Amino acid sequence: MTTLPRTPLVDGHGRLIQDVRVSVTDRCNFRCQYCMPAEGLPWLERSSVLTFEEIERLVTLLVAMGVHDVRLTGGEPLVRRDFPALAARLARIPGLQDLSVTTNGYLLARDADALVAAGVHRFNVSIDSLQRDRFFALTRRDALPQVLEGIEKLAAHPQAHPIKINAVAMRGFTEEEALPFARFAREYPYEVRFIEFMPLDADRNWTPDSVLSGAEIRAAVHAVYPLEEVPREPSATARVYRFADGQGQLGFIDPVSDPFCGDCNRIRLTADGKLRTCLFSHNETDLRTPLRDGSSDAEVEAIIRAAVWKKELKHRVNEPGFVQPLRSMSAIGG
Repeated sequence: MTTLPRTPLVDGHGRLIQDVRVSVTDRCNFRCQYCMPAEGLPWLERSSVLTFEEIERLVTLLVAMGVHDVRLTGGEPLVRRDFPALAARLARIPGLQDLSVTTNGYLLARDADALVAAGVHRFNVSIDSLQRDRFFALTRRDALPQVLEGIEKLAAHPQAHPIKINAVAMRGFTEEEALPFARFAREYPYEVRFIEFMPLDADRNWTPDSVLSGAEIRAAVHAVYPLEEVPREPSATARVYRFADGQGQLGFIDPVSDPFCGDCNRIRLTADGKLRTCLFSHNETDLRTPLRDGSSDAEVEAIIRAAVWKKELKHRVNEPGFVQPLRSMSAIGG
């Protein structure tokens, strides 16, 4: 397996691709309303899921093409057997600069030490309410105490900071969460980030009216705790605001009301080895088959480059005729 530098990976719009989200499983131990039905979804056959060796090979190829940020997602990545061992393998890839994990936090108390030791640099933990009953209502799991315990264990590692807390913003629910989360971000060394509800739910209940916009949440918080905007970094998904008194900050990811497609530098790899060039893509490129049929690194690289060249200019969520992808968020990878 070669790691020699290659020509940078660019799309047909001139955007340099430097970030890949790798789903390691479609399985999840939660049943969040904005993602999947209460009864769950049919899981992939285990033989369909990429092996650790296959994931390592693809990430190594991508890093050689200039991808330097890798985020491991699911489903819920911590339910993948021996997940910290995979993280350790990827952390050793020459040229990889940032290895992060997005998790619901339920198994974090068990795995926090191992993941930090493996070389994971950053963590995003999904918490949609700080009230136990409301957390249960949205996730369909009575798991808030376990999640908070996991975050506390993770926070004991200085190298794991900054820890980001992700909350999906849904109209009719998150209005009551805005100020409690603002206080949480002021009292603890975490950056809370509100993510607008996106049309990626398996129940297909999403409508534009179900989205609580980042601007509305900011206004509610600003009225109590004044906010100041921090300059946005290129290709960043979040717009960050610090509290005017310097006591913490909040992030807002607004893909519906304020899309950030123009400088998007991200691609996604599903658990079954499909390359997606946009979260809302209707087309996927199969990488698992060439990985398993004896294709060379050069041949796999050519397939990746051809797919990335056709990366969408934007997601078109707000345009007439938008059609939700067939896969839900849990099957795509966050």
